[in-house]
Amino acid sequence: MAEKIGLVGVGRMGANMARRLKDCGFPVVAVYDARTETAQALAKELGCEACTELTRVTALSEVIITVVTDDKAMKKIYAPSGDRLLKRAKGRLFINCATISPKVHVKVEEAARKAGAQSLEACMASSITQAREGSLYLMCGGDQSAYERAKPILEKLSASMRYVGPAGTAAQVKALVNMVMNINTAGLAEGLGLGQALGLDLGMLREVFSQTGANARVLQTDGEDMQKRDHSCFFSAAHAAKDSGIALSLGKEQGLDLPLAAATKKQYDRMVKEGLGELDKSGIAELTFKGRHQSAAG
Repeated sequence: MAEKIGLVGVGRMGANMARRLKDCGFPVVAVYDARTETAQALAKELGCEACTELTRVTALSEVIITVVTDDKAMKKIYAPSGDRLLKRAKGRLFINCATISPKVHVKVEEAARKAGAQSLEACMASSITQAREGSLYLMCGGDQSAYERAKPILEKLSASMRYVGPAGTAAQVKALVNMVMNINTAGLAEGLGLGQALGLDLGMLREVFSQTGANARVLQTDGEDMQKRDHSCFFSAAHAAKDSGIALSLGKEQGLDLPLAAATKKQYDRMVKEGLGELDKSGIAELTFKGRHQSAAG
């Protein structure tokens, strides 16, 4: 019989994962979100309990999937005292999907083990649509036994997944994925912005890019949106800034200079500062196309 599942963090990604698992026949029994109304609306849709305490999620569930925003949120839900997931958590499996610092994943696994529970990173390299369709790409890190236990669930959420090693390693890989993606996005925005300034047809330019060394996946996901100024949010500029920071911190720890990652983070930080942080990452084009966004300084 499938294990009972609870979800913590049911924004757009978490909610669509919950819907997918429910559709696949898994018993989704509990949801929790810092925004109570968000959890209540999803609970009503799925026919489960909207928990107001983290300890209640753990009490109701055998497997808890977490999708939170950052290191601070992750530390809060796994706090050593107060309302927390690890209270009476023996035998539970925690699957953590957020893009956060690798060292936090390591600490969560250590705390889970002390509580008699298991913890697994399942870092996602896809977006909202893929979460709903069950076609995520997952990078998993942690104890091999936790991975094997999580497999039946993760297989329904993903089109492909890969076990990459012990706790922290999946988060490292995800940080590098997002670092390169963000650099490519910033580069594409500059290329298209310069093309527009030169009076080139951007449809033609995108087609040429797709057939040459300028091709990258972000050309498919973001190129047309940059041209049409459609920045409906699938992966926000604020998250791009945060994730670029994680990669830069890893580079600093290794004594590496990453000038492209640093320049990209500076652009996404600027978006956040100027009130564009909730735009999709494609919104970085607003900083490079002539005649678009005017900075506060300008």
